[in-house]
Amino acid sequence: MRPKERMTMHIRKSQKIKFMWLAAGIFWFSLLPACRRGGVEVSPQDLEFRAREIHKKMVTVDTHCDTAMMLLGGNWNPADRHDPEAPGSGKIDLPRMKEGGLDAEFFAAFVSQGPRTEEGYARARKRTEELIRAVKKMVADNSSVIGLALSPEDAYSLKKQGRLAAFLGIENGYAIGRDLGLVKYFYDLGVRYITLCHSADNDICDSSTDRAEPEDKGLSDFGRQVVRECNRVGMIVDVSHASDRSFFDVLQESQAPVIASHSCARAVCDHPRNLTDDMIRALAARGGVVQICFLSAYVKKPRPNPERDKALTEFRARYGNWRNIQDEEQRRKIMEEMQEINRRYPADQATVQDLVDHIDHVVKLVGVDYVGLGTDFDGGGGVIGCNDVSQMINVTVELLRRGYSQKDIEKIWGKNFFRVFNEVRKVAGKSARP
Repeated sequence: MRPKERMTMHIRKSQKIKFMWLAAGIFWFSLLPACRRGGVEVSPQDLEFRAREIHKKMVTVDTHCDTAMMLLGGNWNPADRHDPEAPGSGKIDLPRMKEGGLDAEFFAAFVSQGPRTEEGYARARKRTEELIRAVKKMVADNSSVIGLALSPEDAYSLKKQGRLAAFLGIENGYAIGRDLGLVKYFYDLGVRYITLCHSADNDICDSSTDRAEPEDKGLSDFGRQVVRECNRVGMIVDVSHASDRSFFDVLQESQAPVIASHSCARAVCDHPRNLTDDMIRALAARGGVVQICFLSAYVKKPRPNPERDKALTEFRARYGNWRNIQDEEQRRKIMEEMQEINRRYPADQATVQDLVDHIDHVVKLVGVDYVGLGTDFDGGGGVIGCNDVSQMINVTVELLRRGYSQKDIEKIWGKNFFRVFNEVRKVAGKSARP
């Protein structure tokens, strides 16, 4: 073979090798998630496989659910897997937590706002204690599956043991009435955050959804004492449900970072329960975190639905703020009626994609270190594609589809919140491991 022919053959061989490497590169690149500005699409199966692999390596945390109320019913067993489509199944049980890849759940002891009297305070405290006992009983009855967590270290330890983690929170500072000593009392019972208010003003602060009095008075003098006491004992302060002025008052008063355990971005969905961009910037500047809520009305403005609006107006006329009703049997009947309205006149539900739009917004605004997840399951939370805890993996799938890295996903799913948790402990002088 002549030298020229050998050179030509060598060139062709080199070109063939380059083409093979290029083809291989294109193939492997096709398995990567599409970047946020576009890219090669990946099959849902590939994305879910990668999502589940990531979940095995991290501790995933949901900072708010209202499932504790279901534990008081007596005929609902959290150890059973409930059909998500069946009435009364709830959004969370232990088998479905495993299915969805959720490791740690904050079970909120929710108390509806009642009269600001000694009798009202006593009932609120009693209710809170009942819910805390119910969660602890659930843990004791299923100790091979779940354990009570009091710190981030506990959650990591339980994960290594193959067990789930149950944290405790209180939703509505009405639970402490006017007794400052109850902050430490509940902390000693295992509670690790207090949502300062709910849907109505209380003795601590004004609510984002109660404008019976047009003026937003913000944090009260007693509320300032509550925030300082939370800082002292290591209780995380939660500003979800708080009015705008209350929010900024809390940031000014607190020596530790605070959380919004289940709130969204108002710039994406204009609702008073959501945080404005200025609020998100202020929260991040103080090292806090906003945990994106799955309640559809906070995620996306629904399309007009006159029939549903009429049914809901009549419903509210009959029951007012039904969440404040204390009688369990009456509450059950009201919830069944609400479910029937939802069946006859389905709401325009937000999707997982709409939900992750809120995460994107926070990330673009202040960075990935200041956002997490707080579903509000069994308190109204649920979107198409993630309507119960068994579908939580779909959030990770969507994050991967948008090009979030494993490191970013780990932060969103728990590391950001645990950073705040440990900083609160540090401010209180309690040991916190890195």
